[in-house]
Amino acid sequence: MDHGHDLAHPRRPTSGASAAELVAQLREARHRTRRLTEDLSSAELMGPYLEIVNPVLWEIGHVAWFHEYWTLRHAAGRAPLIERGDRLWDSSNVAHRTRWHLDLPDRAGTYRYMADVLARQEDLLSRGIDDEARYFHDLSIRHEDMHVEALAYMRQTLSHAPPVDLGGSGRPAGGPLAGDASVPGGTWRLGATEDEGFVFDNEKWAHEVTLAPFRIARAAVTNAEFAAFVEAGGYRTRAFWSDAGWAWRTERNAERPVYWQPKRDGVWTVRRYRDIEELAPDEPVVFVSWFEADAWCRWAKRRLPTEAEWEAAAIGAPAIDGSRLAERRRRWPWGDEAPDRSRANLDFAFDRPVDVGALPAGDSAFGCRQMIGNVWEWTASDFLPFDGFAPDPYRDYSQPWFGTRKVLRGGGWATSARIARPAYRNFFTPDRRDVFAGFRTCAV
Repeated sequence: MDHGHDLAHPRRPTSGASAAELVAQLREARHRTRRLTEDLSSAELMGPYLEIVNPVLWEIGHVAWFHEYWTLRHAAGRAPLIERGDRLWDSSNVAHRTRWHLDLPDRAGTYRYMADVLARQEDLLSRGIDDEARYFHDLSIRHEDMHVEALAYMRQTLSHAPPVDLGGSGRPAGGPLAGDASVPGGTWRLGATEDEGFVFDNEKWAHEVTLAPFRIARAAVTNAEFAAFVEAGGYRTRAFWSDAGWAWRTERNAERPVYWQPKRDGVWTVRRYRDIEELAPDEPVVFVSWFEADAWCRWAKRRLPTEAEWEAAAIGAPAIDGSRLAERRRRWPWGDEAPDRSRANLDFAFDRPVDVGALPAGDSAFGCRQMIGNVWEWTASDFLPFDGFAPDPYRDYSQPWFGTRKVLRGGGWATSARIARPAYRNFFTPDRRDVFAGFRTCAV
């Protein structure tokens, strides 16, 4: 891994969290990692070789190694805790296919290593914190947040039992939510600003783009809406697919979303973790690839929003006369208050997606609902650097992937609020349908 060693890297804002707040965040992330893995058998901790997952045992060791590398070794100058750790867990230099065949510490040894790293971080933080060290703690905590979400969807991929004791109970009132919101054109500043605190290198920095007026759906596409495409023969109609999408569909022999079961007696069902349940019509469709989202749009005579359009609809507002976008951006779609269960399905709040009509308190200024949380939303945009891009110390976070992935925005139900900021750019290859991804659309 080309980690870089420039501790004086310019313009690297931090969260501003105190040492005590960082300790609390470290413990919270680690609690989730353990709850998502400690109930698995030793066989499940390794699992079968798949291109889209890691062995769970390797993954949790890698999470601890990342914390150790950046906060204890890189920022604090400590010696490695495990001499061969870099050869085991450096994701840039350990080939994916080999991760099932490494001499990894066993289950108990891996959890001991995780606990040892955390204890040493807490000891380090008890002595105080400066901005350089805070930056690397911010980075490592968010890296674990990402792996927590990955561990949640890996349990779905591998048909493990659903995670328990991670979120709240109950379900908010829901139903469908029809219609489009009108967003005026104007100048939009796309990307992160320095007052947001910690941001990733690919978000830097906010820059002006010009948007034409557009209409965007108030809600994400639902299971019922996507089922209509499937039932209309959408997967068998070449005209609805791009060349790359049709090649993907043909190779995978895709006929419906990956976890949907063949329709029987007029009823769609879906595999959720280990169980088969009836498809919830008003929940957002999830586990669909960009290719599938794009095909649905062609069938429905709609289109995916660009990431600039998505961001403007999420945190923009109309100018006083309504003729253009206002200059001021909201911090969140609903305003400046932090996310909570009344506004956003984040942080395992409801342990699964909720209906697209739920949580009206989270609406944007334009009336778009659930733009933060519930499911990630594919956009039309390729994952490319903004002008002036420079990699941050974790150089392999963004740079190797430019031009090969599509941008997703908004976060899902298992995403940390630390990650699911409106400016955060998630990115996956367009064939991936194992992540918590859905989509909303724009009028053509």
